[in-house]
Amino acid sequence: MSGAVLIHEPEAESREFLERHLRDDGFDVIRATRNREMLDLLERMCPDLVLLAESELCRRLRQGEPGRIWNRDVPVIVLAPEEADQVDRVRALERGADDVVVRPIAYDELVARIRAILRRTTPDPHDRIDAGEIVVDRRARRVLVRDTPVRLAGREFDLAAKLATEPRRVWTKDELLRAVWGFRSAAVTRTVDSHASRLRRKLCLAASDHFVVNAWGIGYRLLE
Repeated sequence: MSGAVLIHEPEAESREFLERHLRDDGFDVIRATRNREMLDLLERMCPDLVLLAESELCRRLRQGEPGRIWNRDVPVIVLAPEEADQVDRVRALERGADDVVVRPIAYDELVARIRAILRRTTPDPHDRIDAGEIVVDRRARRVLVRDTPVRLAGREFDLAAKLATEPRRVWTKDELLRAVWGFRSAAVTRTVDSHASRLRRKLCLAASDHFVVNAWGIGYRLLE
């Protein structure tokens, strides 16, 4: 099993060692040397796992930061310093790490731990929906437009996910009320229209974008 691994490792020799061998083992490797660079990359990309040189940075990743959007649930292995004791390892786990590997790094063990975590966390293919330039990750509750994350409220995400399952089909308002809001019978309400309007504004990142198309008097489809 392979995947995309983001390496945050300030020490050049260790970083180059990990990058070279992980690539040889079939992983796509993204590297970052500074904290800000790592957080910036997380906003633009969706790695399958992160190797972090600092447990405190794991806490920041899990908590999120104002104005930043990334997958806070991405699996993390902390590469702890050689002097790390049991308390340090426990603190790293408490800060959100999925695993801790103490230096010097035993590469075969590290790869085994990476693959074990990816087996547990790799989403079912049905959790990812590709609809043209829009990607909906139902497991992470994340939507990207041309690889740009879009911040959506709960029902906005649910509506986007439903529309994306058949993006060029016109979904009637009654169908959407049942599927997204749990209505059991037809109802006179502007709920679908108001959520569709907000979803359209958030997904349309350029003037040429045409998403969440209104089929007048019937309902909505995601793509024209």
